[in-house]
Amino acid sequence: MNSPAPEDTVHPIPPRTLTVAYTGGEERRGPITMGQANMIRCILRDDPTHINIHDVWPVPGGASAEAVTDALRTLAVRHEGLRTTFPHPPGTAPVDQVVAAEGTFTVTVLDHAELPGEPAEYAESVARAARAGRFALEREFPVRITLLTVAGQPAYLALAFSHAVADGSAMAILREEFTELLAGKELPDLASLPPVDLAAVEASPAGLRKSEASLRYWERIIRTGPQEMFAEPRGRRPGTDEEARQLTLRSRRGGRALAGAARRTGHPEATVLMAAWCALVAHRAGQDSCVTAVPSANRFHPRVARSVTTTSQDALLHLDVRVETFDALVARTWGAVLNAYRHSQFDSVRLWEMIGQVTAERGSHFGRDVVFNDVSALPAPLLGTDAQEGDGAEHELVWGPPQALPTRLLAFTYRTAPQLHISLWAAPSLFAPEEAEGFLSGLVLLLEASAAGDVPMGTLTEVTAVRPAERGPDWLRLDGCWVSPDAVRETLGRAVGGLPVHVTGEPGPGGTEAADGTQTTDGGKGPADGTDGTGATDGTDGTAGGAPGTEPCLTAYIARGETPLTPEEAHRALTALIPAAGSGVLAPRRYVLVTDPPAGPDRSDAWRRLKTIDEGTGRGRQV
Repeated sequence: MNSPAPEDTVHPIPPRTLTVAYTGGEERRGPITMGQANMIRCILRDDPTHINIHDVWPVPGGASAEAVTDALRTLAVRHEGLRTTFPHPPGTAPVDQVVAAEGTFTVTVLDHAELPGEPAEYAESVARAARAGRFALEREFPVRITLLTVAGQPAYLALAFSHAVADGSAMAILREEFTELLAGKELPDLASLPPVDLAAVEASPAGLRKSEASLRYWERIIRTGPQEMFAEPRGRRPGTDEEARQLTLRSRRGGRALAGAARRTGHPEATVLMAAWCALVAHRAGQDSCVTAVPSANRFHPRVARSVTTTSQDALLHLDVRVETFDALVARTWGAVLNAYRHSQFDSVRLWEMIGQVTAERGSHFGRDVVFNDVSALPAPLLGTDAQEGDGAEHELVWGPPQALPTRLLAFTYRTAPQLHISLWAAPSLFAPEEAEGFLSGLVLLLEASAAGDVPMGTLTEVTAVRPAERGPDWLRLDGCWVSPDAVRETLGRAVGGLPVHVTGEPGPGGTEAADGTQTTDGGKGPADGTDGTGATDGTDGTAGGAPGTEPCLTAYIARGETPLTPEEAHRALTALIPAAGSGVLAPRRYVLVTDPPAGPDRSDAWRRLKTIDEGTGRGRQV
């Protein structure tokens, strides 16, 4: 999120390595925590530069290198998480953690006649560079430490952490304690649990009940919510990486507007900002709800508040935006966010097993395609130098470097006062540069309008200048998702080896058919056809045509000829392709197998008149 170091930076003095020994800890072993399991899954899968984390600790003037290493040694002995490794056979994921009683770590010393460029930015670049390379979970000390000195005098510590042992809150705790140690202060006794004990709490009956409740909460959303927020002709599949440039908003206008909207509505600024984000995302996507991942620190209880470990997991927010006014949405957001945070502790292995089962039954693919991470409550120094600059900007948008984006829309909120400071990464397949700029500017416009008075949700286009996605008349809303029958037909055709396929929306109760036998409920209308951008034509109902029960069901007709094909085999072949398919692909609710295609292969009524050989949902569980 911060400025990289100049690539031509040269250290005139060769680096040297200090080996620091520590002893006096207690050797322990136990299961890993839910937070550790969640992060380890990402560590084993993702690019290390994405999953490792970093921080920069300024060294107070006058502190010696020996004092710095002594403070680091004290922290290693004090916090079991820093002495933890995760043994596991190759090709498997760890299930246990081992805490060493003693050991060593290294400190790389880079000495300079003077620090190049802006010293804080340079230190930041050194720390960021140390994120490259996967941590060896089974044996490596989980912190890479570089001491930057000027003529032998310590100036900064640049650190890269394994996310298996620390998160943003843990880094803040360590930074605070490091500073106190160098100031000669005595640290208080530990009041929060180390990871081994935290794992025991999670495995208790109460902890297991909490995890089970979280899994049920997530399952409800994954079964019923949109499978992809940005299902539209130009979109890509969630989970398909793109490279997106960072777009940073710094706006004193936005800060004043957020404060004013919070005062007027009587809700916290964080709630108002979340409501505005969800309203604008759903409006732009043409959805009647917003599903967004909201990383949670999970440090609500004193026994976890100051634990040096990784406790962060996703809270999954599913916010229904079908309300008349923005004030009503803000009121709804408060409870929805609390509910999401209550269900952000879970067994990640079981979570992904559940997601796999549910998406196979639903015929969908869950993508973490919208992420909103509000870190404005963290201490300002922890946010890095780039996050602390530009306080005087009335309203500016600045483009930064690109990075691989495994989501469709990612936002970090660094500050809300005196300016609103947000960095956005928007998939270029969905957001042209001017659209990304318009989205952040539209967010400020919505906050300004809310500060002045309540905002009808049906006026979001006029208020924000953000237009909803455009979809052709062939797109349908099915099972809470926007679906392109043509895209489903093409993908299913490939899945069954090129057999003739016809896909149609079968009439639901109250639906009618056109002369060619296709569905003619209002399910094909998108926001460009006259809805308010929330996906509901009357602002109260989320079905495609605005009336309960009229939503069509997708049916696939397959002319199998002599091919021995069953509905189960067709569904299994299709769901295997869906993760890499184009946008708008959802498995049909029903598969109908016939021998040969009709004379009019584009007419649904012609397919319906054929003799059925076999039919079914293709799922083991009826949906």
